[in-house]
Formats: sequence, structure tokens, C-alpha cells
Amino acid sequence: MPILPRDEAIAFNANVIEEFRANEGRVGGALADSQIILVHHVGVRTGVERVTPLVCFPLGDGRRYVVTGSNGGSPVEPAWCHNLRALSRTTVEFGTGTFPVRVEDLDDTVREDVWSTLFPGSPSPHEFQNKSGRRLPVFLLTRED
Repeated sequence: MPILPRDEAIAFNANVIEEFRANEGRVGGALADSQIILVHHVGVRTGVERVTPLVCFPLGDGRRYVVTGSNGGSPVEPAWCHNLRALSRTTVEFGTGTFPVRVEDLDDTVREDVWSTLFPGSPSPHEFQNKSGRRLPVFLLTRED
């Protein structure tokens, strides 16, 4: 997916959130084959409550979800990464459920293990990392209810 200008990205995200909530956690278009999670967070700088739709990778146990800060391969890290780092817990929406999660920004060792497990045959995340010229953050969201 191409990197969108800020105003277009905001509109795109709002449409994804609306579609997600109207269709029991499913969306179409460019994200139709992806699993989406809505991550609630508060802006570190602004204090504004936000909801960000992210492609996620559920781990097999149904309690853990991995999200990456690829930002479409942009050299700029997405703001939601800074916001999640400031939180130890938050709320997410996945499928038809809304639940609390513990937030963990994975260190390099665990990050590499998770990365290789999630993307063994997919060059896409590696392409984003190479394109961005920065280390892509990987977060583990663990269900707490």
C-alpha cells in the first residue's frame, strides 16, 4: 500500500474503523485478506484518545496479537508506536470483541524470533524495513481478561 498524505491517511483509517465495526471485524478493499485490530491509545503529546486500525498477526493461542510499526515503509515511525510505548495496558477491538491487553515493545532478540515465525515466506515486512531505513518496531498485545 502506498504511503498516504496525513489527511488521506486519517480519512482512510476512519473508513476502515467504520467498516470494521459495521462488519463484525471484517474489512474489504486492500485490507480484505488481512486481519485487522483496532488499538485504542492516548496521544503522548496531545492527550487525545485515539483508535488506530492495524494489520495484526494473531498467535495460535487466541490471546496474543502482534502488530508492527511499518507505516507503509515510511522512514518515519507511526505516532501510535510512541503512544503504545507509554502504555503498559490498553484496549483493543478484534473481531466482535473488545478487551484489555498488556502492551510489550519486543526487544531485538524476541522481535527477531517473532519476526521469523510470522513471516517465513513473506518478503513484505522485510521490504518495508529495507525501504524505511529504520528498525521496525514489533509489539505484542496480550489479552488480559
